[in-house]
Amino acid sequence: MSYSLDVNILLYSSDASSPFHAKATRFLQACMRRRDVFYLTWPTIMSYLRIATHPSIFDEPLRPEEAMANVETLLDLPHSRCLSEEDGFWDTWRATAAETPVRGNLVPDAHLAALLRFHGVRRLYTHDRDYRRFDFLEVLDPLA
Repeated sequence: MSYSLDVNILLYSSDASSPFHAKATRFLQACMRRRDVFYLTWPTIMSYLRIATHPSIFDEPLRPEEAMANVETLLDLPHSRCLSEEDGFWDTWRATAAETPVRGNLVPDAHLAALLRFHGVRRLYTHDRDYRRFDFLEVLDPLA
């Protein structure tokens, strides 16, 4: 079954100081070995690059080259795909925002949720409980 990953799984896997590092790394490695198609999105990738290299967020931020190499490793897998907005996405965004009031910090989550919905991806692995607000998603926490 196809699925997507939220940025927090990628970040915990890259942050050795995180209490979730080992679980996130094992989970991500399992995703890399599986043959199910897994989807990344450009907003997820850009969030990863922004946060993983930020010295105010990570105790030991990654160098940009390291973070980009991590992304390339995932994008180069034969069973990974990257999703983006296409014509008609706005209608999906509006439907998503109508079902779940979206404002402030929920906007990036709704963006990812709407992208997945637009492309028919229903399963999301994340440690962020806010995604449970989107009824069309099956939200699973691999770190629980």
